[in-house]
Amino acid sequence: MRQLKFLLIKEFQQILRNKLLVRLIIAVPIVQLVILPFAANYEIQNIKLSVVDNDHSEYSRKLINKFTSTNYFLLNGYFYSYKEAIHQLEKDNAELIIEIPKNFEKDLIRENETKIFITANAINGQTAGLSVSYSNSIIRDFNNDIRIEWLQPARINSLPTIEVTSSNWFNPKMNYKYFIVPGLMVLLVTLVGFLLTTINIVKEKEDGTIEQLNVSPLKKYQFILGKLIPFWIIGLVVLTIAQIVSFVLYGIYPVGSYLTIYLFAAIYLVALLGFGLFVSTLAETQQQAMFIAYFFMMIFILLGGLFAPIENMPNWAQFLTRLNPVSYFIEAIRMIILKGSGIKELATHFGIIILFAIIFNTLAVYSYHKTN
Repeated sequence: MRQLKFLLIKEFQQILRNKLLVRLIIAVPIVQLVILPFAANYEIQNIKLSVVDNDHSEYSRKLINKFTSTNYFLLNGYFYSYKEAIHQLEKDNAELIIEIPKNFEKDLIRENETKIFITANAINGQTAGLSVSYSNSIIRDFNNDIRIEWLQPARINSLPTIEVTSSNWFNPKMNYKYFIVPGLMVLLVTLVGFLLTTINIVKEKEDGTIEQLNVSPLKKYQFILGKLIPFWIIGLVVLTIAQIVSFVLYGIYPVGSYLTIYLFAAIYLVALLGFGLFVSTLAETQQQAMFIAYFFMMIFILLGGLFAPIENMPNWAQFLTRLNPVSYFIEAIRMIILKGSGIKELATHFGIIILFAIIFNTLAVYSYHKTN
């Protein structure tokens, strides 16, 4: 253990000597948690709306008012023809067009039905889908209002009614920051820990100091531990900074135990850093290591459930998320912070992460070729 102690001292001295790196370790979680929760906003409001009203009736005006009275739509203007409105869509001045046909009110009263044409700018598929969904909901409400208006008061009182009472568990105010911030904590820990360990052994190769370590009395597992422990501590420090920032800025604190978060994070970092060291032993240059790290980081993020729910992914992608350690940490930290889950509820997650830690660190030890 004496050899391991000297290796750890050497690693910490190298890290602390790099003043820029120390500043980045502190600044990165603060800056990203200040900016990203506002950028990764799942709420869509002020959708630019263009209206083509060919009827100019009382009911068409009521329908338009129904749209503009919500926060979802921002009226861009009235147009005399669909051709003028579509020109606004082509210039990105509008995201949705509502065309009300001629005789809209007349057909509604006489035939009890009519049609409305909706055109959405589908370059951004998510915005288009939500804007059409909002439109359908508003039109359904408008439809119900008309039916109630046409019924006689005595008939309305005799109709059966269902009163709906809703309750939003774990996030009562439906604040998207409570969903995105815990995931960003995992992303920050992963980003700092994985990238730094990936280039660590490669740097020793490029500096020529790896040969001195190879001929030292260090065991292979001691060498891997000496490279892993400093960044394991840095990862926990980054997580602590992220927890403080999330509480100060957003008032987010775990319903569950901090101990559970740090226990899971400690095991997760052992797994993640082991994988980073495994990659580092295989790469010959820092350029190769960074390219491999970037490749895996993209997979970790996109298949981690941070921005897109895993349940909405195709079956093959859902299978790949089961091989992604980041997805387990994101799910676990959300369960701890929002639901108050404990070790018992997260037993499966703990078991899988421990398995990842054993596999990745075993690969790192065996892939490190030491010459005595």
